[in-house]
Amino acid sequence: MLRKRQVPWLLATLLGLTLLVPDAPAGAGPSPGPSPGFAAPTQPGQVSTVPDWRLQSSATATQGGDAISRPAYDDRGWLTVPARSTVFGGLLANNKYGDVNYSTNLRDKVNKADFAVAWWYRRSFTAPPQTAPPQTPQTAPSRTAQPGGHTFLRLTGGVIPRAEVWLNGTRVAGPDQVAGAYPAHEFDVTSLLTGGANALAIKAFPADPKKDLAISFVDWSPPAPDNDMGVWRDVQFAQSGAVSVRNARVVTALALPGLASADLTVRAEVRNNTNQSVNTQVSGTINAIAFSQQITLKPNETRTVSFAPDGYPSLRVANPKVWWPYQYGDQPLYHLSLAATVNGQPSDSADTDFGIRDVKSTLTDAGSMRLTVNGKDMLIRGGGWSSDLFLRYDRQRMTDQLSYVRDLGLNTVRLEGKEENDELYQLADQLGIMLLPGWECCSWWQSDGKWSELDHATAKASAVTEGARLRNHPSVVGFYVGSDETPSARTTKDYVDGLNAADWQVPIIPSAAKRTNAQLGDSGNKMAGPYWWVPPNYWYATKFGGAGAAGFASEVGPGPTISDLDALRKYLSPTELTDLWKNPTKAQYHLSPSGVFSKLGSFHTALAARYGAPTSLEDFTRKAQLTNYEVNRAQFEAYGRDQSDARNPATGVIYWMLNNPWPTIYWHLFDNSLAPSGSYFGAKSALRPLHAQYSYDDRSIALVNTGLADRAGLSVQTTVFDLDGTVRSDSTRKSVTAKGNGSVSVDTMPKPAGLSTTYFVRLLVRDAGGQVLDRNVYWLSTKDDQLDWAKSTWYDTPQSGYADLTGLQRLKQATVDVSSTSTPTGDRMDTAVTLSNKGSSVAFFLRASIRRGVGGAEVTPVTWSDDYVTIWPGESVTVHAQYRQADLGGATPTVQVSGMNTH
Repeated sequence: MLRKRQVPWLLATLLGLTLLVPDAPAGAGPSPGPSPGFAAPTQPGQVSTVPDWRLQSSATATQGGDAISRPAYDDRGWLTVPARSTVFGGLLANNKYGDVNYSTNLRDKVNKADFAVAWWYRRSFTAPPQTAPPQTPQTAPSRTAQPGGHTFLRLTGGVIPRAEVWLNGTRVAGPDQVAGAYPAHEFDVTSLLTGGANALAIKAFPADPKKDLAISFVDWSPPAPDNDMGVWRDVQFAQSGAVSVRNARVVTALALPGLASADLTVRAEVRNNTNQSVNTQVSGTINAIAFSQQITLKPNETRTVSFAPDGYPSLRVANPKVWWPYQYGDQPLYHLSLAATVNGQPSDSADTDFGIRDVKSTLTDAGSMRLTVNGKDMLIRGGGWSSDLFLRYDRQRMTDQLSYVRDLGLNTVRLEGKEENDELYQLADQLGIMLLPGWECCSWWQSDGKWSELDHATAKASAVTEGARLRNHPSVVGFYVGSDETPSARTTKDYVDGLNAADWQVPIIPSAAKRTNAQLGDSGNKMAGPYWWVPPNYWYATKFGGAGAAGFASEVGPGPTISDLDALRKYLSPTELTDLWKNPTKAQYHLSPSGVFSKLGSFHTALAARYGAPTSLEDFTRKAQLTNYEVNRAQFEAYGRDQSDARNPATGVIYWMLNNPWPTIYWHLFDNSLAPSGSYFGAKSALRPLHAQYSYDDRSIALVNTGLADRAGLSVQTTVFDLDGTVRSDSTRKSVTAKGNGSVSVDTMPKPAGLSTTYFVRLLVRDAGGQVLDRNVYWLSTKDDQLDWAKSTWYDTPQSGYADLTGLQRLKQATVDVSSTSTPTGDRMDTAVTLSNKGSSVAFFLRASIRRGVGGAEVTPVTWSDDYVTIWPGESVTVHAQYRQADLGGATPTVQVSGMNTH
C-alpha cells in the first residue's frame, strides 16, 4: 500500500475518462458458466461491458496473474458472479451461505479468514485482429477492428481496496495504481489483444476500512465479512480511432430570477492516441442545436475543447426547459452528443443527459446553510441513504426505494460515502429528487493526518472520478468533502481541485458537522444529535438537534425503529423476538455493532412509561409503531413550521436514516423488507404537501405549504376529544391562506378543563368547497415529557419525566366495517380500502395491509395514501394502496386491518 506511483499520469488518465454505464444485470443467481458471446468492441465509439466474472480465492488459484490471465487457463470450478460484485456478494449469488439476513447467520455461518487473502476475477472474451483492411461503405459491419483503432480497458470505478490488472499474461497495472473504492482508470491495451481468444484477470486484495479508502458501514450494521473487497462497478472495453472524446459535459448559466434564458457551454477532453499530429473535427448536438469545431492535436496531446455562446450563439437558449425538484415543477432533461472525426471518418463519440438548473448555497444571518434552487429557497427534507451491505446492484429495488422517497414527501437524499452506481443518479434526475453525496465518516477517509502519499493521490483521484461522474446530473445539489470532521488544507485543495476539474457547479460543503474550513468557510451544518430515542417535544426545544435551534441538521433521528411483526419475523429468531420485548438490556445483533446503540435501553423504558409495560410481543410492536409514528412526525413538523422563522429559520433536516444496508431495528423510515410501518407513516403525515400541525412547545396550529404558490380560501378545523370521544372543544379558522414554500400560524389550541389524562386532537384542512385536503390526528397527554438537558451526550438527551398515554390501553372496543375494491392498471394494482366506524368508540390507529390471499404474506413494496388512521364514530376514511400485480404471486389481493382497540 505504501508503494509510490506516478500521480500526474494517473490524474491525466482520470481527467480523460468518460463514464458510460449502461444498465447492469440485476440478477444475483448462479449460472453454470459465463455469459456467452462477450467480445471487445470493433467500431469507434462502441463500448462493451463485462457481463459477469469467474471468481476464485487465491488460496485455491495459486498461480500468478501471468498464468491466470492467459486465454488457455482453465477456470472450470470457479464461480460465476454478476458484473458488479464484491467477493462476498458473488458468494451470496451462488447461495454459499443461505439467508445471511436471518438471526446471527452473518456472524456464525461465515469464516472471515476466507477474506484474509486476495481473490481473482477472470473473464475470457474475443477480440478481432487489431489491423485489417478498411471496410467499404457497402459492406456490413464485421468483427474486424478499424485500422489504426485503439482499444481501451476501463475501470469505471475503483477495485476495493486495490488490485492488480492482467491481460493475456501481461500486467497492465498494480496496486500502486489501482487503489481506492472510487478512482476510475483507462488503459490502452490495443497491443495486448490478440485476434480470437483473450482473457482479463483482476486480483482484488483484502480490505480494511481502518487502513484503506474503501467503503464501510461503521455503526450502521455489522460489517460485510469481506469488507466489500472486489469489483463493484462496471469494467468495460472501449474502441476509438486516432482521437478519443472523454468527459463530455455542459456548464449551464440560468438567468435569474426570470429563468428566461440559459447559456450552455459544452466541454470535453479530446485526446490524440498517436505519435503524430492529427486534425480532427469535433461536432455536437444538444437536442436540435448543432455546433462544430476543427482542431489540430499534437502527438499524444489531450486538450479541452469548448463551445461557448460567445462563439456559438445557438447555445444561448431562450425559454429553457428548467429542471425542478419534483414538488416545485417538472424534470426535463437535455441530451448532449459529441463526435470526433478524422479525415471524415468516425473516430469516437460520447453523450450524456443533463438538466438546466441553478443551485447556490448561502448562510443565513444565524449562520446556517441554505440551499436555493432556481432562485427559490429550499427547505431540505431528506433521509440518509444506505447501499446494500454487500454492494449488490438491483435496479428494481433502487427504483422502489426512490419511489418511497417521493411517496413520503421527502425532497432530498444524502449519501455519506456510499456514492452508488450511475443508475441512482439517473433515477433521481427523472424523479426530481435532490441528492447530497459526499465522503464517509469514522473510517480511513476521516484520518487524512495519517495518510500516505498514495492515500492522498487516491483521495484526489476519487474526487476527479466522482466529479466527472456526477456533474451533469441536475439532481446533485452539493457535495460533502467532510462528514463528522472537515479535511485538512491539503486534502481540501485536492478535493476541490478534483471536483473542479469537471467544471463542478454546485456547492462544495466542508463538513456535515458545525465546522469551519479555511478554504471553504463555515459549513452551516449542525450534527448535534440525537441518534437515539427522544420524545416528540424534543424537536421543538431550543437545544441541539431540535428545530427550535433551527438551522440545517445534516443527520438527526430518534434511533430505534421497530418494524411490524411480519417484517420482524423474517429476520429475528424466536429467542430474539422474545428478547425484543422482554430483555431490553440485552444486546441485539440486529441493532448496531456499536456498544452505544446495541441495546434498546431508553427506548424500551420510554415506551413502557408512556404507553404501559408491554404484555406480549404483539403488544410491544403495536406500541412501538405508536412511538415511532409520533416522534418521526414531530421531527419533520418542527422543521416545517420553523422554516418561516425570520430570526433563525430551519433550512434543512436529514432524517438518520432513510433505509438500511441490512435488516436492522434502528435508523430507518422503511425497513430492509420494504415494509412501511409506523416510522414511515409518521413522517409521511408530516410531509404532506399542504399540512396542518400541532406544536408541542406553544400549542399553536401551523399550516405548512410545500408548493411554491400561496393557497388561499382554506379552512382549518381543530377538535379536541376526550379519551371516550367526547368533544371538549371545536373551532374553525376560515379564509386562511397557506404561504407558498413556508408556514403560517393559524390558531392556538385550547387546553379545556376536565380533559382526560390521555386525549386526542384532530386537525382538518378543507378547501373552499369543503373537500378535506389534510387530516392529522394526535394522541396527547396532560402530563408533558421532560428532558434532562444537562445530561445530554452527542447521541442522546435522557428523559427525567414521561407523558402519560397509558389511557390508550383502556379504550373501549371499536367496531369497524371494511370494504375494498382492487383495480388493475397495466402491471400495477390499486386497492381502495374504506374504513367505517360503526360503533360508539374511537377506532384508534387502524393499520391496513395487502395480503397474498387470506392469511397470506404481506405484499411489499406498497405505497399507501395513508395508514395507521384514527376515526371517530360515524366517520369513514378511504385509503388507497398501489403495488405490482406480480408481487401477488398469482394470489387474490386481500385486505387485513388491525388496530389498537379492534380485532
